[in-house]
Amino acid sequence: MASGPLNGVKILEFSGIGPGPFCGMLLSDMGADVLRIDRKGGDRGEKTHVTRRGRKSVALDLKQPAAREACLRLMETADALYEGFRPGVMERLGLGPDVALARNPRLVYGRMTGWGQDGPLAQSAGHDINYIAITGALHAIGTAERPVPPLNLVGDFGGGALYLAVGMLAALLHARATGEGQVVDAAMSDGAASLMAAFYGHMAGGRWNDRRAANGVDGGAPYYGVYACKDGRWIAVGSIEPQFFALLMEKLEIADFPHKHQRDPAHWPALRARLEATFLTRTQSEWMALMEGSDACFAGVLSLTDAPSHPHHIARGTFVTVDGVLQPAPAPRFSRTPGEIQALDPRIGAHNETGLTGWGFTQAEVDALRRDGGF
Repeated sequence: MASGPLNGVKILEFSGIGPGPFCGMLLSDMGADVLRIDRKGGDRGEKTHVTRRGRKSVALDLKQPAAREACLRLMETADALYEGFRPGVMERLGLGPDVALARNPRLVYGRMTGWGQDGPLAQSAGHDINYIAITGALHAIGTAERPVPPLNLVGDFGGGALYLAVGMLAALLHARATGEGQVVDAAMSDGAASLMAAFYGHMAGGRWNDRRAANGVDGGAPYYGVYACKDGRWIAVGSIEPQFFALLMEKLEIADFPHKHQRDPAHWPALRARLEATFLTRTQSEWMALMEGSDACFAGVLSLTDAPSHPHHIARGTFVTVDGVLQPAPAPRFSRTPGEIQALDPRIGAHNETGLTGWGFTQAEVDALRRDGGF
């Protein structure tokens, strides 16, 4: 039996890419029974597809009426489902929210898109970089000369998958209290805009300059940034508070910079030059030995290769190896109902029988679905 606070919650996933699978990973890691509907004939199913871990896979040909009816049957017993198609695709398949909620009024119907279910861009193709571009997020991240794509963390995973997961869990609480399901419209553009709430507030209050690298936490302030070391590696400092900045200066043996000028942009170029020159005098490992764990708000900038072996991660079990694949462990952590990785990404269609029978189909119904070309 799965471990986690969502143990017993049944979630139907219509296979997609990007934020959808990551949302499913989170829900599965927290104990949900996630049954994934894959396209018949798909060739995925690799243990290195970390965000697709923890599901059962049923491969259906949704062009066939029998397969679509099987999906509706699954919706009847599901607590929630989510899909990541363009608006209208599920409706054209006869699997849209109106039909689904008519079959199961308690169902939470999650919809993951880039632009949302409506609006001028709703039917346009896009990726993370496009969704965050129109929210101000991409404009705010990078060097003074140009924006820099922050991986696809802000739109896909932060503004998309996490908001979909939170929205579905909130709707599940409502459904359990009232018996009423609903649609969760999770747009990556909406989520990315929401993530920018603090910065829009700062700008409204006159505390944020609408230029890159001109503010306290965007690389503008020298006490919050990255610096090269003697060996070409990097360290990160975030010494925002005066007492932490004072400790940083003490550790670096810089005694002649007036601390009262810390927040004064007029003095930032001189301070940055001092910090750059100082950090170049030692290697990353030497700086880590001197400063890590102090209140100077210091860390080494570790590569993906090096990060899992950091002593803090080892002590907390932040990374785990499953069947030879190193990957992040489930997060967050629960004191009474710890989550777990239920399984690695299965072969497409690996649970055509067991997945369906586990969700209430009889063996005769599974056999009939096969005869009718459903899978």
